[in-house]
Amino acid sequence: MEDFKNQVREAAAHIGRGLDTQPEIGIILGTGLGGIAEALDETSDFLYETIPYFPVSTVVSHRGRLLCGNLSGKRIIAMQGRFHLYEGYSARQIAFPIRVMRELGVRLLILSNAAGGLNPLFRAGDLMLITDHINLTGHNPLLGPNVDEWGPRFPEMVEPYSRRLQEMAVRTALAEGILLHRGVFAGVLGPNLETAAETRFLRAIGADAVGMSTVTEVITAVHAGIEVLAISAVTNVNLPDCYQPASVEEIIATAESTGPKLVHLFRRILEAI
Repeated sequence: MEDFKNQVREAAAHIGRGLDTQPEIGIILGTGLGGIAEALDETSDFLYETIPYFPVSTVVSHRGRLLCGNLSGKRIIAMQGRFHLYEGYSARQIAFPIRVMRELGVRLLILSNAAGGLNPLFRAGDLMLITDHINLTGHNPLLGPNVDEWGPRFPEMVEPYSRRLQEMAVRTALAEGILLHRGVFAGVLGPNLETAAETRFLRAIGADAVGMSTVTEVITAVHAGIEVLAISAVTNVNLPDCYQPASVEEIIATAESTGPKLVHLFRRILEAI
């Protein structure tokens, strides 16, 4: 763990040398949702491969850039592209950017993802505010020796997603006339999509949407004392009794078409913070 700590510090120092001011808020942009990058003012950017020890995106729809700039009067550091367990990365590697953000001073993290809808009331293109999650990945970024200066050995998960930020998001969506569902996100390993039987199981245990990211990042953020807000873009709805295939191309296209609505909501939420 001492090597990992030093790698985090070295990566943060490298990024910090290219910044004018300390970032306040971190943002992680999911599949097809990288459009918020164009909304940033005074942007500095770092390709992932130029940052020491930083993982590199292998998914086509993830750009692989770290962007720093201003949005709605806040100093933002945003990941345009994230990492997944199915790419072969370990949970600790996926946690690495969150540790770096915390080292840079980030205290609040906003995440987006593309998710399959499980709730039959959802429609493709809807947004879902994540109120809780179920970790079905079989992995955890906190395995191994604990770094006490980063967080407690046994972090509680009573409120992994900030109720304060949830209330702010709901009020903002209502004021802007944006439909924002609330629901539980199930994190799975991937990369294959779910079978009809798995979809029934996920609905039975209380999940409203399912995806292959987010939970590892959120567990890391909670451990680090970072306040979290997360919103899913529902790209398709899995109805197990009339199951239809969902191509990755269609999923990405739906996420991209939902992007402007999500960017608008994020901007208004940031103004309210």
